[in-house]
Amino acid sequence: MRRKHPIRRMIYCLLIVFVCAAIGSVAFYGVEGYRMYRDAVSRESVEERFDKIQKEEDFTRYSELPEFYINAVISVEDHRFRSHPGIDPIAICRAAWTDIKAMSFEEGGSTITQQLAKNTLFTQDKRMERKMAEVFAVLDIEKEYSKEEILELYVNTSSFGSGYYGIYAASEGYFGKQPSELTDYEAAMLAGVPNAPSVYSPDVSMELASQRVGQVLGSMVRCGYLTQKEADQIKENGK
Repeated sequence: MRRKHPIRRMIYCLLIVFVCAAIGSVAFYGVEGYRMYRDAVSRESVEERFDKIQKEEDFTRYSELPEFYINAVISVEDHRFRSHPGIDPIAICRAAWTDIKAMSFEEGGSTITQQLAKNTLFTQDKRMERKMAEVFAVLDIEKEYSKEEILELYVNTSSFGSGYYGIYAASEGYFGKQPSELTDYEAAMLAGVPNAPSVYSPDVSMELASQRVGQVLGSMVRCGYLTQKEADQIKENGK
């Protein structure tokens, strides 16, 4: 009877330990995440929170947003937004691999729906239980709200830096105009700010804000919303 090679047996045992530890971690953080989610909605339900937001004076409806801005947000934040159920497994796996290599939370893999949940129900800290809580919130949100409603709620609750919360405040604050009046260049700039408001705010650094515009337009080209020629023209007109 052949005996397993000691090294192979050790690798096999380590693999079993790793899988068991991973399952245990998911179970633990899943329970903690559910508790966090239930605690958040017990204080105020998702419906109550969203109803308050939608009744705010400066709330900007989906129909009032420029199509260019909508496409810019989706392309740079969550390009599978219209097709996934609120969680994007591909983005999560990519982000997890990035985090493992960096040994830290470098990339979140969050969808627009997850970011909406974070903006309205939870804190911004990067904890595993909060990420799990987002999953439960997303299931609730995607069940009750359309993609258009989710996107409009997201852009109305996002931080745009310089004390501006929501697309209306950011559009008026940075450019002195309503969202429907934004140029393509301005729309691309605002689409890129929420990723890192303290970095990409035009008030902080117009140079970095302009570089971010290039990244947004590049995403739009890759997603098929623009040709490279159109993106180059928008950048030239925005200078």
